[in-house]
Amino acid sequence: MQKLVIIPTYNERENVARMIDKVLSLDGDFHLLFVDDGSPDGTATIIKEHQAQTPERIHLIERSGKLGLGTAYIAGFRWALERGYDHIFEMDCDFSHNPDDLLRLNRRLTEDADVVIGSRYVKGVNVVNWPLSRLLMSYFASKYVRIVTGMPVCDATAGFVGYRRDVLKDIDLGKVQMVGYGFQIEMKYTAWRHGFTIAEESIIFIDREAGTSKMSSGIFGEAFFGVLRLPWRKL
Repeated sequence: MQKLVIIPTYNERENVARMIDKVLSLDGDFHLLFVDDGSPDGTATIIKEHQAQTPERIHLIERSGKLGLGTAYIAGFRWALERGYDHIFEMDCDFSHNPDDLLRLNRRLTEDADVVIGSRYVKGVNVVNWPLSRLLMSYFASKYVRIVTGMPVCDATAGFVGYRRDVLKDIDLGKVQMVGYGFQIEMKYTAWRHGFTIAEESIIFIDREAGTSKMSSGIFGEAFFGVLRLPWRKL
């Protein structure tokens, strides 16, 4: 069973080396694919230094500028499908997602789920170090998605997600429209509408300690209006 963790990066020099070391230390032979959007801080250079030591497990796509989270993951999905990976994961580079939880997510894909979400809200609210305003925005965004779409998912905006290969093969990636955090909602909704089983594993989300957040109000604006259109789109 080949497993790939896709991590988009932009200015993550404070985190990327530690992330590589941590994921490669896990049981299960996880591979890494970084999609770097022209980080001016030298993130890609650090990745290449580690890649030279472990080329069979560390991979890199370099892009010329900030092209959006969704397009980074779609590039990664296509790369993974072309190379025969069975389980494909999305994860942030800033350690807000605990790499140890990859083991639990992978287990669910092996046992009973087509899509598995590292969920902040399936068992209460498990978020550390976020300001109250951001926590409320995130929590009620997922409530909003559930009301509008009917999708039975507690954390629709989650960015810690695993897919079986068949899910990504079945979805027409060229039709995915949202490029910011709305992309996370659109992918889950599309998988659900295609009849795939979605499971949620409770995680503890800890806000980044190093580097700078990429969150913006525009990202939430795209998601808000994009969700309203989802139930009416042909997927």
